[in-house]
Amino acid sequence: MNGGSGMGNGMMDQDQAMERFLASVEKQAYQMAVIAVQSADEALDLVQEAMLGLVRHYSGRSEAEWRPLFFRILQSRIRDWYRRDQVRRRWRGWLERWHGQEDEDGDDPMATVAAPEKDEPARLVEGSAALATLIQALQQLPLRQQQSFLLRAWQGLSVEETAAAMRCSEGSVKTHYSRAVHTLREMLEGHWP
Repeated sequence: MNGGSGMGNGMMDQDQAMERFLASVEKQAYQMAVIAVQSADEALDLVQEAMLGLVRHYSGRSEAEWRPLFFRILQSRIRDWYRRDQVRRRWRGWLERWHGQEDEDGDDPMATVAAPEKDEPARLVEGSAALATLIQALQQLPLRQQQSFLLRAWQGLSVEETAAAMRCSEGSVKTHYSRAVHTLREMLEGHWP
């Protein structure tokens, strides 16, 4: 036991560093996931899965690598969620048609889930109303544009780190980010000078 105490301290330091890192990204990662999937519960699950994935597979890597790796895992989880959701919607639609229970108004139940920032509109101040508008605009972007914008603008990742997180080329990141910024400017023209 005495011979391993230095190694044990190194592991404890690494574990503490990982805990600090996860605490530092948790809130923004959750907000990113809520924007992407528009469900607080689903977003929480996705962030937790991403955190577990980072700890399981990459805790031995250097701290400098954790940020892009974590966001790559989170974005992969979000893309997987979209794929599963598309399958669920197809099956639900097929079952409803098969049973003759088509939804009369055609509303998608997932689209009616209220985002947390919309729960109490009477309490929204001007700043949070602008944030709600921005979040709504972000939710309308195609997924890859949304991912590149949130990783670059919100998380401050470099083009290279964003490319690693999204598993695409740096050129693709630049293209998606540019299109996202252009679209957001058009959509939010009346909200910000």
